[in-house]
Amino acid sequence: MKYIDEYRDGTLAKGLARKIKEVSRKPTRLMEICGTHTMAIFRHGIRSVLPQNIDLISGPGCPVCVTAIEEVDRSVRLARIPDVIITTFGDMMRVPGTESSLQKENGRGADVRMVYSTFDALKIAEENPEREVVFLGIGFETTAPTVAAAIKTAHDRKLLNFSVLSAHKLLPPAMDALISGGDLHIDGFICPGHVSTIIGTSSYEAVVDRYGIPCVVAGFEPIDILQGILMLVEQSENGRAEVEIQYTRAVTPEGNPGALKTMKEVFEPCDSPWRGLGVIPGSGMAIREMYSDYDARNRFDLDVPHAKEPPGCRCAEVLRGIIRPFECKLFRNGCSPLNPVGACMVSSEGTCAAYYKYHSE
Repeated sequence: MKYIDEYRDGTLAKGLARKIKEVSRKPTRLMEICGTHTMAIFRHGIRSVLPQNIDLISGPGCPVCVTAIEEVDRSVRLARIPDVIITTFGDMMRVPGTESSLQKENGRGADVRMVYSTFDALKIAEENPEREVVFLGIGFETTAPTVAAAIKTAHDRKLLNFSVLSAHKLLPPAMDALISGGDLHIDGFICPGHVSTIIGTSSYEAVVDRYGIPCVVAGFEPIDILQGILMLVEQSENGRAEVEIQYTRAVTPEGNPGALKTMKEVFEPCDSPWRGLGVIPGSGMAIREMYSDYDARNRFDLDVPHAKEPPGCRCAEVLRGIIRPFECKLFRNGCSPLNPVGACMVSSEGTCAAYYKYHSE
């Protein structure tokens, strides 16, 4: 199949793996910050063909996983309000909060509905004018433009029973926080393909300039990932630090101007809490004053008690790349995809879920 088989060609993959071994001489730690990359690396056995001096570690690339537990608690609080319909993407249903989850609240009678787009939520609001419909805005720059478009549409239609609880995140500030934290050495970033189609590669230049760490935006097929690793290794071995694009068939330096314009019209940067990373300045997306009528934070009392992580769960350290999932005592010992204790085991893009499915340790 054109543009698929070419990126799964075994001969090309072996050639790239051989080239990586030839070029790579020093210990090199590379972090992928995209949950789709994490799953693809495991699914295609990428680690098994790399030399031992190259260490791939997973970062905070799963949007559900990095959603702070207090945001989950707020969604649970919303679900308990009479005549409120909660709409959300599927993975958020099962993410544990301090005391409950949306799935548990749904089982107790709350109206929580899984949707496939924000415009599905708009339709539900139009069909239920007597009830409040809240969409949980979870995700990175990939999904934020569609949520922004839905808010603009609700504004244009004067659909006043629709609102959004925005917990959207911006990835570049998280990369900065990972490096400046000082407890993790990173020699290069495999940058996310989906996010980069929106924000472009220019968004990573500040990280490269400030810390001298190479960045390569890669696609999601085996050839994409191996070529991206080779590009990072070549930069590291040659003492270069640049932003490069492997995923040229989808990503440009400027990104998607239309999507960025819509996102910036509706959202403005704000300080935001991340699971595992704490509050990162300028890493969140707050709804601007012009659209404040559609901000669930203004419409409802969303104060929640102090949030608490599940006892023994080390999801925070997994998200920072400090430990591997199997170093957590709960991994495969009470924590599984069917019974997730932490968020990293819930999502199909979660690092713990990937290790559970593909790793033998």
